[in-house]
Amino acid sequence: MSQENVTPDLARERSKATFDVENLAEFMIGGRDRLKRKRFLQNIAIQDPFFKKQKSWAFCSVEEQYDMGLSKSIYIQKKLQEMGITDMQEAFYYRECAAAHENSPLGLHYAMFLPTINKQATPEQKKKWLPLAESYKMIGTYAQTELGHGTFIRGLETRATYDPKTKEFILDSPTLTSMKYWPGCLGKTSNHCVVMAQLYTQGKSHGPHMFMVQIRSMEDHSVLPGIEVGVIGNKFGYGTNDNGFLRFDKLRIPRENMLMRYSQVHEDGTYVKPQNAKLAYGSMVLIRSSIVSDAARGLAQACVISIRYSAVRRQTEAYPGGEEPQILEYQTQQYRLFPLLASAYSLQLAGKYVFNTYLEVNDQIEKGNLESMPELHALSAGLKAFSTYEASAGIEVCRICCGGHGYSQASGLPKIYVDVVPGCTYEGENTVMMLQTARYLMKCYSRAKQGQKLPGFVQYIGQNLNKKSCMSEEIALGCLVMAYEHRAARLVEAAAMRMQSLIQGGKKQHEAWNGSSVQLLWAAKAHCHLFCVKNFVDAIQAKSLSSKTATVMKSVCQLYGVHGILENLGEFMQDGFFSGEQVGYLQRKMLALFEDIRPNAVALVDAFDYPDMVLSSCLGRYDGQVYQALYDYAKSAPMNQTEIHSTYYKHLRPLINPETTSDAMQFAKL
Repeated sequence: MSQENVTPDLARERSKATFDVENLAEFMIGGRDRLKRKRFLQNIAIQDPFFKKQKSWAFCSVEEQYDMGLSKSIYIQKKLQEMGITDMQEAFYYRECAAAHENSPLGLHYAMFLPTINKQATPEQKKKWLPLAESYKMIGTYAQTELGHGTFIRGLETRATYDPKTKEFILDSPTLTSMKYWPGCLGKTSNHCVVMAQLYTQGKSHGPHMFMVQIRSMEDHSVLPGIEVGVIGNKFGYGTNDNGFLRFDKLRIPRENMLMRYSQVHEDGTYVKPQNAKLAYGSMVLIRSSIVSDAARGLAQACVISIRYSAVRRQTEAYPGGEEPQILEYQTQQYRLFPLLASAYSLQLAGKYVFNTYLEVNDQIEKGNLESMPELHALSAGLKAFSTYEASAGIEVCRICCGGHGYSQASGLPKIYVDVVPGCTYEGENTVMMLQTARYLMKCYSRAKQGQKLPGFVQYIGQNLNKKSCMSEEIALGCLVMAYEHRAARLVEAAAMRMQSLIQGGKKQHEAWNGSSVQLLWAAKAHCHLFCVKNFVDAIQAKSLSSKTATVMKSVCQLYGVHGILENLGEFMQDGFFSGEQVGYLQRKMLALFEDIRPNAVALVDAFDYPDMVLSSCLGRYDGQVYQALYDYAKSAPMNQTEIHSTYYKHLRPLINPETTSDAMQFAKL
């Protein structure tokens, strides 16, 4: 990044850093070569005149955002093909810079449609569909969520009934609530979609299955008979994506359009079930790990913006006649921002772990070996919820920390927020995701009580809850991990005991589950929080960090752990695990860590290595030229392109001079 025109405040901040920013950036991305490659690809996008001439996203209507999103998506895909880029991560680096937080109208085509064909189709189906999909003759999406059902997939109402006479499936939306509702890229972009529908054959229901359905003509894009499709209207964000609705009126599709890698329907209607119903979990893990990473990136970018701005913004003289200090000097600003910075690092490392673990076991999953899948599936579900909650709340705090300017689209923060916050509900509503994790924890607790050895990370369950904390003034990382293990183990046991008590009192299993669900949520959250702390500790003890960088990251890790305890103090103190004296240690340590991190705050956000084009922020610019950027942004607003706005003649002039009303009416007709 260019050092030219950097404000004195930011230049001074960077000169105070006690560690090598490049060393940390390389560590976070996975090596020097990967960092260089990322920068190379991003620089291609930064220098491309096509992106420079695009209208500002903030000044576009929803229709214009969609139009621009489609234009960019097609251009990006052509550039990736020209550059011969097939690696998923490398393609992301380029896309992120070219269209930051602008969800592509083609996004689900390559993120869900193509992978679903690859994972769920037979070799014959792949041979038929993949060439068409890869050449964009087929443009597809994935239609699962319905108006009346989302996370509860078994409750989907769309029906696919097999007719052995014609060897066809009849797709139908029997109720208003059965229409597909919310799938991205569905309303206007796609001509095909993979539809999740309840399979009926030979008079029996076999649950949700996937079907390839053409919804528009591949010649002129007209909607096919038996189909009603459109956009769902304006949302909180995602203006670049045509989220849609879809209804079927007894639409017939060939038998071969059922994705039959694992389940089959023979010509006579005989149903062949999959060898293992959990084979689809691998795709869920991959999607949810990407959501964790997306949430972490959003929070990290918000921290970059708010911390850089806090180093530039000066406010309120510390004493009469004195210089206004940088707002980053205020301890209250540090209290709000530094824990979020630590959380951004922790969540990025967590997403990285789940993604890499999935890649390691993917071959086993493909072969049907699902031994490691239950733990990974439960962890990814919980982390999806944990990370999106943390990021959404954290980005809002970052916005508030930027004062009034944070409310402007010029800050870049609203754009990040509306991109991240849907993660709390898509691909599984967060409470339901946490309860999926809790269900696995209950199984683990039962196994532990039976004396069985638990796998990997969950071995803490069933541990001795009578021991006391080893916490001292030093706040050792090992003691932090021990504290989080104790909290999680206690909450898992408390939820299990609650359920057992209700069942013994005469409640049915499902009633006991519902009556324990709040405590189950607490247990699942504590489990995810423990993972993030432990994974953070393990990661920074890696040998790839220099000693100076490791020292700084230890402080960041300690802050993540200490702040998390103080924010959830009741859960750590309820059984006397911590003493009042130890809480005092933690409080003093948190304030001391603010002082340790303060000289490195700007360097720590620099290490996330986000170019200005990704941040799209007047406040978070690398050079710190905030006020000139805000002024330029204001001048570029469409309403400032004319000195007298048309509304003056329509509304204000008649108000000021009533006798001009007739003139105004004539103007309105024009």
